[in-house]
Parts: sequence; C-alpha cells; structure tokens
Amino acid sequence: MEALVIFSVIGWPQIVLIAVVILLIFGGKKIPELMRGLGSGIKEFKDASKEEEDEHKLGK
Repeated sequence: MEALVIFSVIGWPQIVLIAVVILLIFGGKKIPELMRGLGSGIKEFKDASKEEEDEHKLGK
C-alpha cells in the first residue's frame, strides 16, 4: 500500500527520469548487481526486524 502512495506522489515521469539517470550513472551491466545487493539488504533487514519482533513477543 505504501508503494502506491509513493507512486502517486512522485508520478510516472519522475520515476522514468530517475531510472534514466541511474542507467546513465551506473550503466546497464552494473544495474543487476546493484539490484541483487539491494534485494539482499532488504531481506536481511526484514529478517532482523522479524527476529526482534519475535524476541519482543517472547518477553526477552
């Protein structure tokens, strides 16, 4: 739901502009590597937050 709010505030032209700038800065070959790193970072954050939430529920 939050992603929809971001897209409605930013707008598609701005998203396309950001994507083009990222492509120009990093080049096509680096983008998959950057996205993998971003995905693994998000996964680690979710795992850590779930772990903290579980500890909080157990009362540790």
